[in-house]
Amino acid sequence: MNLALLSDADFVTPDRAVLTGRRLTHLHEVLSARTGDTIPVGRLNGNMGTGEVTTLDDTRAELRVALDTPPPAPLPLTVVLAMPRPKMFRRVLQTMASLGVKDLWLIHSYKVDKSFWQTPWLEEDALTDNLVLGLEQARDTVMPSVRIRRRFKPFVEDELPGLLEERPGLVAHPGTDTPCPRNLTHPATLCIGPEGGFIPYEVDKLTAAGCHPVHLGDRILRVETAVPVLITRLYDAAEPA
Repeated sequence: MNLALLSDADFVTPDRAVLTGRRLTHLHEVLSARTGDTIPVGRLNGNMGTGEVTTLDDTRAELRVALDTPPPAPLPLTVVLAMPRPKMFRRVLQTMASLGVKDLWLIHSYKVDKSFWQTPWLEEDALTDNLVLGLEQARDTVMPSVRIRRRFKPFVEDELPGLLEERPGLVAHPGTDTPCPRNLTHPATLCIGPEGGFIPYEVDKLTAAGCHPVHLGDRILRVETAVPVLITRLYDAAEPA
């Protein structure tokens, strides 16, 4: 946790906030914080700054908060992601939040097992918790938007063309002739398939909607590896340590 992310409910006065639960445990066990110490903090969807520990015990920590620094700029990138396997989904969420992705669409595709959509990681609280972990890692405060579309064809035909009007589309597809571009200077939409990739029908539909197939080379990567590689190549983003 490189930053303690504060929600509105954490504030007891305009400049004082209380930490409990996971964040309090981190103060004790990782930071070995004491009264008078200062830690990085940020307000959800607001500014970042510092929090001075004024009270600390086993049940709560109270901070005197000063927020005067805007969060880092978001990536001008929309990610359309075929629903990953649940065991890697939470890691992918955290990675994208850390890298500055603010617009994520989860879609179905032929190689996505229907059981993936039953994972508890898709519940609102679980989505929020994992996105918060990614934001705290990167010292960011702006919560990404996650939209779920469980039918491939209606999404690609009815909604994707509208996204591509302002953010031209790329679809990651091994075997195509065009390498993934580097260091874009304009907004984009990036479509990433499931393990094994999109099937030809899906690539054709994405292409018809306006996406251009690109590749990362000869190696076939897992989704959790391909996501950060693609994003950092497109925008030279770097996930903080």
